[in-house]
Amino acid sequence: MKGIMRFSKKGKLSPRYIGPYKIIRRVGHVRYGLDLTSNLESVHPVFYVSMLYKCISDPSRVIPLDDVQVTEQLSYEEAPIAILDRQLRRLRTKNVASVKVLRRNNNVEEMTWEYEEAMKSRYPHLFPLP
Repeated sequence: MKGIMRFSKKGKLSPRYIGPYKIIRRVGHVRYGLDLTSNLESVHPVFYVSMLYKCISDPSRVIPLDDVQVTEQLSYEEAPIAILDRQLRRLRTKNVASVKVLRRNNNVEEMTWEYEEAMKSRYPHLFPLP
């Protein structure tokens, strides 16, 4: 489940934005209706103002919608592109191999450490043959 992400929430201390979207109406005092695209039709188009951010034109922080495949459970999977580093950790009685993974639509600052065995089983194309 490491590669599965919830809609608009990535994980610890690293928010994820998709959009930008045009505000089409104000609903009440603190809610706004957005003009979402057809592939996000399962998402309710009204959001609280605390969930919205002013669009500052930084293309590295916006996920292109062509790449996002939102499922019925409002989640999507970010596929890994490359293995950038390896490390061997000593945990009490055993050694655990980890790899640093760069995922699609992520910046270099958002790389994650994953267990090497789990990554080899799910994505064998990322590991060169010996």
